[in-house]
Amino acid sequence: IKKNPGMNRCVQTFDCNSLYSICLVASVSSDEDYYKLLKVSREATTREIRQAFKKLALIMHPDKNPHDETAHDKFLKVTRAYEVLKDDDLRKKYDKYGEKGLQDEQQGGGRYESWNYYRNEFGIYDDDLEIVTLDRGDFDAAVNSGELWFVNFYFPRCHHCHELAPTWREFAKEMDGVIRIGAVNCGDNNRLCRSKGINSYPSLYIYKAGMNPEKYFGDRAKESLTKFGMQFVKSRVTELWQGNVFTEIEAAFSSGVGWLITFCADSGDCLESQTRQKLAGMLEGLVNVGWMDCSTQAELCDSFEVTTSTTAFFPPGSSLKNKGILFANPGWVYQEASPYMSKLAHHRWLVSFSFGQKTMASHEYKKLKALLKAAHIQVGKVDCLTDSELCVSFYIQKPCIAVFKGLGIHDFEIHHGKDVLYNIIAFAKESVSAHVTTLRPENFPSDGKEPWLVDFFAPWCPPCRALLPELRKASIQLFGQMKFGTLDCTVHERLCSVYNIHAYPTTVIFNKSSIHEYEGHHSADGILEFIQDLVDPTVVTMDPDSFAELVKRRKHSETWMVDFYAPWCGPCQALLPEWRRMARAVTGMIKVGTVDCQKHHSFCQGESVRAYPEIRLYPQNANRRDLYQYVPYCSFKRNSYSVRLCLSTLPRASVDLTPDDFRNKVIGGKDHWVVDFYAPWCGPCQHFAPEFEVLARMVKGSVRAGKVDCQAHYQTCQSAGITAYPSVRFYPHLGTKKVRDS
Repeated sequence: IKKNPGMNRCVQTFDCNSLYSICLVASVSSDEDYYKLLKVSREATTREIRQAFKKLALIMHPDKNPHDETAHDKFLKVTRAYEVLKDDDLRKKYDKYGEKGLQDEQQGGGRYESWNYYRNEFGIYDDDLEIVTLDRGDFDAAVNSGELWFVNFYFPRCHHCHELAPTWREFAKEMDGVIRIGAVNCGDNNRLCRSKGINSYPSLYIYKAGMNPEKYFGDRAKESLTKFGMQFVKSRVTELWQGNVFTEIEAAFSSGVGWLITFCADSGDCLESQTRQKLAGMLEGLVNVGWMDCSTQAELCDSFEVTTSTTAFFPPGSSLKNKGILFANPGWVYQEASPYMSKLAHHRWLVSFSFGQKTMASHEYKKLKALLKAAHIQVGKVDCLTDSELCVSFYIQKPCIAVFKGLGIHDFEIHHGKDVLYNIIAFAKESVSAHVTTLRPENFPSDGKEPWLVDFFAPWCPPCRALLPELRKASIQLFGQMKFGTLDCTVHERLCSVYNIHAYPTTVIFNKSSIHEYEGHHSADGILEFIQDLVDPTVVTMDPDSFAELVKRRKHSETWMVDFYAPWCGPCQALLPEWRRMARAVTGMIKVGTVDCQKHHSFCQGESVRAYPEIRLYPQNANRRDLYQYVPYCSFKRNSYSVRLCLSTLPRASVDLTPDDFRNKVIGGKDHWVVDFYAPWCGPCQHFAPEFEVLARMVKGSVRAGKVDCQAHYQTCQSAGITAYPSVRFYPHLGTKKVRDS
């Protein structure tokens, strides 16, 4: 037993067989902590990880240390740490299981790039604040946030991409606040780029929720990029004149929206048309933008006391004769939430809790009110220095954002994702539609009256943050059947210690007097299947006594399949949801069980279990009940197809059909039939065979399943019109007629 570096859990170290992905008990483990190797915190963003790796690469690369014999090995370790932490999926596994969770993943093969590559080509836009570097984990949330995005898909080794980079940086500064400028490194995000149809570099696309992506085909001058991007900025710049000025302004004031007006006179600086359009895009939803031509509206300009070209801001309710200041502090956009606390119980709110900082007045948050308006979410702020009692009651100890769902003052959820606009918008919209509550000692479900799923987590833990959207999805699916809550163990340490929580995330089902810890992939589907299994279990959890009773003393007619596993084993975790699916597929034919070899270590040793997971089949009609058959297929890959190959060791649910059987039972009989026409030499037929067995078990009792060997019974297949293998045909019995349906 060894404490894993940087993790709050004791683990049993092991190695993984590369062929079968089996976790083998061993005594070798690495003492390296990937976060310490890269000198980043566990909360580091992907951009921060790239920046840290580049900094180390320029110092530690063997090209820069030719006389250091250890330089190659040292840099390989740093490269491996970067390859894992930059990938969301690998990072989740590492954070939860350490290096042992990566044993079944392909290694980089000891390769890295030249020093010049890291100096000149790596992370082109990582140091540009106006350009948002998007990854697979946040791309969809960004482009679906409601903002307008112009995204550059590039490849680090692409010469044209590097030629475009200076222009793209200048363009990003020009468009700051009007259009979101993004960049995707297709070298690091190959799967994302393929899914978006990117096949050349650089590829430039406009994205906005509700419209199809629009590719840019023009030249790469900044002016051309600006012209193309601005045609998608739909914000209206209103020309004000005597016939509309007062009705337009009063209508906006009544809605709590101010006006920014450019007065264009013969002298002074009048903002150009394109500049006004940019301002309208930047301030969309916050302020109306207009302009007035004082050469044709002289009397109107005089009434505003305008003598030279100028731009003035008029907050809602202000006197039109008292000009405001250009770009006045837009803090008026956000309501102070504290005086409106009674509204939190009955309306949807996104509230920024600060401790004296002006976070909600920063440029990043100016558009929140407009972008959340369609979701009927109001935006407010609370300063915990002045409203300390309120913040203490919510256990808020540092700046954060919370969504109140309008279902009571204590029904809220705190945001733990990235502190960027598109992520906050996605969180707010998800949260008000979902049914996940931030728990505290006052509302923790300790009475057992209702079933609850509680996620014990720490905000610094990346797998914890990745799980939260999945909990929201599951809460929608199970609304009315189970309640969902999250408990921050960095705030409520005592309560977490009561339930012996030492690893994050730990997901627990409280079902009246029963407590069940969730083991499996942290996804909405996995959680739903686990809960379904609790309600109607298909997999029997065994201890030594129940194993002896159910398996070793089983009836002659019973077949058991048992998975011996350890909770810390990554491949075991990957198998669990597939194992439950297989159990449901064979319900009524065989019985399926699991044994936790960490909890029952001595028992598993006594049963000669040396590798995890190990799957054994205990067949029916065995002379000795302790005899078993090792099932190797299930240990090759942890996906649905590989698990279904296990079914090939079980009694078949389909039957072989001879020509007479086909003629008399299928064509002339009174049953519904589904028939698989195959040839023994056909590879796709062999691949499809276990899937057909799953189908046969699913329809057993209502539809009979049969197979016809077209090599042995060629005439039968020819008369049935079979021209390719495998072919599956359905023959329903409709009264006196038998109808063929392909």
